Amino acid sequence: MTVVMKGAEVAVGMKEALLAEHAELKGMGVDPKLAIVRVGARGDDLAYERGALKRFAGLGITTQVYELPEDIEQADFDAEFGKVNADPKVHGILLFRPLPGGLSDEAARRTIDPRKDVDGMSPISSAMVFAGARDGFAPCTPGAVMEMLAHYEVDLKGKNVTLVGRSMVVGRPLAMLMLAANATVTICHTKTVDMPAVCRRADIVVAAAGKAGMIGADCVTDRSIVVDVGINVGPDGKLCGDVDFEAVSSIVSMVSPVPGGVGAVTTSVLARNTLRAARLLTKR
Repeated sequence: MTVVMKGAEVAVGMKEALLAEHAELKGMGVDPKLAIVRVGARGDDLAYERGALKRFAGLGITTQVYELPEDIEQADFDAEFGKVNADPKVHGILLFRPLPGGLSDEAARRTIDPRKDVDGMSPISSAMVFAGARDGFAPCTPGAVMEMLAHYEVDLKGKNVTLVGRSMVVGRPLAMLMLAANATVTICHTKTVDMPAVCRRADIVVAAAGKAGMIGADCVTDRSIVVDVGINVGPDGKLCGDVDFEAVSSIVSMVSPVPGGVGAVTTSVLARNTLRAARLLTKR
């Protein structure tokens, strides 16, 4: 029988440790705080923001939203971001990307304090993840994938993992986390020859390409563990992933749904990273 890996269950499993860490920091006189920087009001940004605020409220962690106008000039955006970055009361920063219009996040990526970079957007954070440094911050979505697999007791050691997608937000940092866990990793992309065959050889398939339903029955076997990271809107207007859930769920060993899968874990990983950042910043 196929096991459906539910994100809410993983988040509940993380909550006790997060509450204990928060209580310990508060006992040290530290009030962990996340700054959410949002330009404009994109629907997906607002949805994630609501989820993060709800999760952090449930953990008692302070949050503040810095909402900037969509038509803000580049120099003004850089200045506002710089103020948040320099604020000693802020321990973690989440910047919603991509930025709207002609805005660039280059300055923000290169100037953010790596100890506050809780969603792993800076080159320094990326370098630390690729180097296997334990105190570096990976983006929250790859962290959520790892957390989900750990919760469902999936041992990555020696497993063949195929990642479909090579972005710096999910695919590449997740590959590094998987390698650190001693998995054997293959990354598929648009130039991969016979991708379904590559996926079928894997023990674990992670779909992170941003294309609705691209992982179908031809990509899996009865031993496959499938993690869906995709967030898409289907023809019916409903949220769906990169995996054709109906087609694969009757075949595979384990699968995560969309919605209700990895996305439900990312805000808990964001909270954990914020608490880690607060601890790192107390050591300076």
